[in-house]
Amino acid sequence: MPPAPNANHRFEAQRYTPLLWRFAEPRGANAMTIQPDAITPATPADLTIDDVRAAAARIEGAVVRTPMMHSITLSQITGAEIWLKFENLQFTAAYKERGALNALLHLTDEQKRRGVIAASAGNHSQGLSYHGTRLGVPVTIVMPRTTPTVKVMQTESVGGNVVLEGETFDDAAAHARELEVERGLTFVHPFDDPLIAAGQGTVALEMLDVKPALDCLVTPIGGGGLISGMATVARALNPDIEMVGVQAELFPSMYAAIKGTDPACGGDTLAEGIAVKRPGAFTAQVIKDRVDDIMLVDEPSLEKAVALLLQIEKTVVEGAGAAGLAAVLANTDRFVGKTIGLVLCGGNIDTRLLANVLLRDLARQGRLARLRVTLQDRPGALFKVMRLFDEHNVNIIEIYHQRIFTTLPAKGLITDIECEARDAAQVERLVAALKKARYAVQVVELN
Repeated sequence: MPPAPNANHRFEAQRYTPLLWRFAEPRGANAMTIQPDAITPATPADLTIDDVRAAAARIEGAVVRTPMMHSITLSQITGAEIWLKFENLQFTAAYKERGALNALLHLTDEQKRRGVIAASAGNHSQGLSYHGTRLGVPVTIVMPRTTPTVKVMQTESVGGNVVLEGETFDDAAAHARELEVERGLTFVHPFDDPLIAAGQGTVALEMLDVKPALDCLVTPIGGGGLISGMATVARALNPDIEMVGVQAELFPSMYAAIKGTDPACGGDTLAEGIAVKRPGAFTAQVIKDRVDDIMLVDEPSLEKAVALLLQIEKTVVEGAGAAGLAAVLANTDRFVGKTIGLVLCGGNIDTRLLANVLLRDLARQGRLARLRVTLQDRPGALFKVMRLFDEHNVNIIEIYHQRIFTTLPAKGLITDIECEARDAAQVERLVAALKKARYAVQVVELN
């Protein structure tokens, strides 16, 4: 467990009241009569390089200064010079600890006693719960019911009290605001708060300390807290750095807000950590002012990036953590020749889901295949097919027979054969041999 922050450190006085972070008046006969603070909307002026530097000093020693490393292989694949910031190596496996701790250290004694509440799909909840528990602050987290089990369990394991409500982040956030008032808690927003963004911006401070000459920072966007803080640092230290945000194609909320479009927003994305339907109001202002472009990536690109990072860098990332690499891989012409910094912002992915991603990647590479072969339903028919598999040294994993639900005559059957090969070329040679032997065969494609 990381050590506690230096108790002798003098914190700055809070200069503003964040838009969505306030002390709520509790209800009930025994409730204290406490008037909420006046709410002053935050603006980009409330987030400066000095705020980020102050946050860095505040959280120093309590969060991991994660490594930043040059990836030789990914650089060869993309044609760009790729530098990776391994925020998946934080104690809770995500950068969210930085902003959460910065916000916690601004609480009054009374707020600390009553506790805090947040809505989160997982990573903010873990960071807030871990550091809240370490500091003696009760933490309640409201999560959508769709949150991966691993994130729920990990949040509870670091001391958070989890409440599951709703199907989306917005449903969970609405319920959290109700509990905020009912229980007299302080709401800590996962992204739409200058304190949060300042904490997240410390990632860029560390990146530019290691590699000042970055041409471009490609950063995932959900609600916008991470890129707001990082763009603030980049603009102050090197205005020539190109800031590019990345969103999942299924959840283009910030893209739509900045571009002035209204696309559909929803679906089962691998990048659930950035699946936000309603981006931050404050962060949208910062992004419009300090970010050059926002790109969208599709689900196959996210899957490919997750698989590559595990295979090449031997590091586990969730879908959101791979979004930056996914954007570079899908747009190599745009980034070729540039020195690019990527944040592997989280590593909390369900192990079963990770297994599916890896197997699907093998299928896209042609190393796994499903061949659909039409046979006559008679003794020895399957044996003859198996001989061809043996001759081509292709390993059979599963065999499925279908006799009933087909359009074939009653004496026919369809056989699906899942198999493993060295590469796609080996499968192609097997298919050619099957067709030469007069078998009707097709390769079942993966979307």
